[in-house]
Amino acid sequence: MSHTHNHSHEYTATVERKPGSQAVISVEVSAEALASHRSLALKSIGENAVIDGFRKGHVPERILVEKAGEMAILTEAAEITVSHLYPQIIEKEKLDPIGSPEVAITKLAPGNALHFTLTVSLLPEVILPDYKKIAKGENAKKDSVEVTEKDVEEAVERILRQKMAYERIQAKAQMRKDADEGGLTLPTPDTVEEPKEDHSKLPTPELTDEVAKTLGNFATVEEFKTEIKKHLGSEKEKEAKAKHRAAVTDAIVEAVTIDMPTILVESELAQMFGEMESDITRAGLKMDDYLEHIKKTRDDLKKEWTPVAEKRAKLQLSLNEIAKKEDVVADADAVEREVRAITEQYKDADTTRIRIYVESTLRNEATLAMLEAIV
Repeated sequence: MSHTHNHSHEYTATVERKPGSQAVISVEVSAEALASHRSLALKSIGENAVIDGFRKGHVPERILVEKAGEMAILTEAAEITVSHLYPQIIEKEKLDPIGSPEVAITKLAPGNALHFTLTVSLLPEVILPDYKKIAKGENAKKDSVEVTEKDVEEAVERILRQKMAYERIQAKAQMRKDADEGGLTLPTPDTVEEPKEDHSKLPTPELTDEVAKTLGNFATVEEFKTEIKKHLGSEKEKEAKAKHRAAVTDAIVEAVTIDMPTILVESELAQMFGEMESDITRAGLKMDDYLEHIKKTRDDLKKEWTPVAEKRAKLQLSLNEIAKKEDVVADADAVEREVRAITEQYKDADTTRIRIYVESTLRNEATLAMLEAIV
């Protein structure tokens, strides 16, 4: 725990560092400095006071003091003093706060000094591991994305079996329809449980040019297989990239040291809930109904998700720090294009917030690409 003291003619401040990247600032403000905000307090109260016989904002001071009471004026003056001093204290103490401070007025009496505390969450110090060495080690283990003949044959077989299964279902449906139209009563799924067919035991139909034509816009078996190989290649590439990226980031997050502020984990959890809620709404469901269906409360999910939220927050702080060290910035043209695309889609969205989000996302992407290129 560290203590720092700062004195000015207006106030004295003591800073105490707490775990979880928090600081508690105890402040004493002279009675004169507090009194200097009295006229602003009266003006603020007067602007909102509704008193019979007077226009709003034109109530004489004597009447205001009489109606509002000395304590209400003093409380208003204290609040103005706190908001006036907060930026000065933060600057003088060289603190880097995130979120709003928690304010507690601990002593307030006429003619006396004002005492209050500010509890602030601070941007934590990020002690990075040797991230280049970690990335290099993980990059050497990257999975191969080669598509073998066996992969292609297995995929072809899967597609042919699916086609066969679909055709058999269609044929059965047609038989039922014909029987119904002919006045015959056949057993239906409601009246009899049909034995499930295991299509894997059935012989696979032969793949000919004719069959290939029915599977899409293919003239020959070769064309069909070439397309399958291309598709499998891009799927494997995607999977390998995601798996490799997770390995690199997991290894860095595992080795980084951060005294994580609760506020950042809470912010990640809020985002996770937001993402889930919008998915549920898009599916035409309500969050409460969904929670009832999965037999869980928001608190249950919060508990389950907290380790993931911590990991996400750690990763974001680590990437920010690496980007700072390596001078990685988002490509300005790409940022402009992306911001334009999003604002066209969401007309009422706040452009500043969109820009911050896009810059952060593209900077993350550039930082990860830089790590993945280390050999």
